[in-house]
Amino acid sequence: MKKYFGACHCGGLRFEIDTDDPLGPYFRCNCSLCARKGAVMGAAPRSALTVTRGAELISTYSWNTREAQHYFCKVCGIYTHHLMRGDTTTVGLNMACIEGLDPFALGEVPVG
Repeated sequence: MKKYFGACHCGGLRFEIDTDDPLGPYFRCNCSLCARKGAVMGAAPRSALTVTRGAELISTYSWNTREAQHYFCKVCGIYTHHLMRGDTTTVGLNMACIEGLDPFALGEVPVG
């Protein structure tokens, strides 16, 4: 089992991902929200994500069908993860929040 660690910008919100699966393939979403935030995203099973600090700092944004839930730190405003629309088993991850991962080193990331 591989353990990934992640945090928002201010460090108030911290999380871990425990999974045997890779966090890729990486992608960018082209919906109206994701196109504006421009994050490189990965994915993991929802059951693999544990918020280890700062759960009280999480703010949620959803719109339209309200099926997708986007999570942000109330203090620094960084998007850390989201529950994907239509896929009840997967959590989307902001790869820039994962310790030791440089999203700029991933090269061309497809939009999908």
